[in-house]
Amino acid sequence: MRKKPLAGAAVAIGGALALSFAGAPAHAQESAASGSTVAHQCARPDKPGEMACLALKRLHVTQPNKIGRHADPSGLGPADLQAAYNLPKDGGEGATVAIIDAYDDPNAEADLKAYRDQYGLGAADFQKVNQNGEASPLPTADSGWAGEISLDLDMVSAVAPKAKILLVEADQPSMDDLGTAVNTAVKMGAKYISNSYGGSEDASDTQADDKYFKHPGVAITVSSGDSGYGAEYPAASQYVTSVGGTSLTKDSSDRGWSEKAWDGAGSGESAYDAKPEWQTDATGTSKRGIADVAAVADPATGVAVYDSYQEAGWVVYGGTSASSPIIAGVYADAGTPGDQDMPASYPWKATTGLNDVTSGSNGSCDIKQLCNAGDGWDGPTGLGTPNGTDAFKPAG
Repeated sequence: MRKKPLAGAAVAIGGALALSFAGAPAHAQESAASGSTVAHQCARPDKPGEMACLALKRLHVTQPNKIGRHADPSGLGPADLQAAYNLPKDGGEGATVAIIDAYDDPNAEADLKAYRDQYGLGAADFQKVNQNGEASPLPTADSGWAGEISLDLDMVSAVAPKAKILLVEADQPSMDDLGTAVNTAVKMGAKYISNSYGGSEDASDTQADDKYFKHPGVAITVSSGDSGYGAEYPAASQYVTSVGGTSLTKDSSDRGWSEKAWDGAGSGESAYDAKPEWQTDATGTSKRGIADVAAVADPATGVAVYDSYQEAGWVVYGGTSASSPIIAGVYADAGTPGDQDMPASYPWKATTGLNDVTSGSNGSCDIKQLCNAGDGWDGPTGLGTPNGTDAFKPAG
């Protein structure tokens, strides 16, 4: 299996897409595959154990001159996502969805209000804490991760508008700090936790599994990556729902939407994590396969986000940083997991509640299913995308 470069590195996706990095001297380049210009929001990691956020901004988007309730921003909004994935308009009642990110977004609450006001979602039940669960001191602000935070908060709002949102900000983008933030979210009562970051695998990952991600009764979602075929951590953890990515387009079908595998979606086989007993991916291997499910991630068919800390306001984002909080929100719509359940197993037991994505590729690989979409499970899109909430509910 080809080893994936460190998360955040400038890479080619499907031989076509080069990314620029916030705070780095590289410049954005055109993507022949997606027809858009994109830039990675977070700086490239420069030491082992460091993670990069997986948000991709589509550049040169022209927004309406005057955005109001009758002139929505560019990019998919809540009504689009709810329609595409057959979700309720008032989902998430009584749930707490935690967002795990590094550094601080000083404008997080105000920007979340702007997003929800634009789409008529009502006031948010929102709380922001540091990685120890305290209101202060908060980490140092970072413009790149602030964009990631805006994306995460807005996507949970879009698919689970009635849920409480808990933002837990890690001091640094290290696995230890981010993992501490995950544990804090669990202690604070979150049953749904989204992680939109990743980095290269290493031999210590199985220890991090038990230390940070083994939380029965909690649905933990993780972005699969934005560099095409190749495994990364913590998407490779056997305890999480690994979330791949699609290109999502309106069409004239009965569903009204079509999807194909996004060429940037991460996928592959873990070098260290064993295959969970519930994962039946038919690859014939003993290692964890990535991903489990998917949602929209292609910046060319991206989502509308409001971010005033790094940006002037409305932007269009993609990356599997969009798909992870979407799936966390779908879990919140579906109901509380069983106390001893591993919610990552739910979709594998209820595949009829998913839209099977059967076309598209994210690279070349020795085992066809790991990088090519097809009938049933495949690496880039997993078992498929939500068709309602049935695939994310506890059995029985």
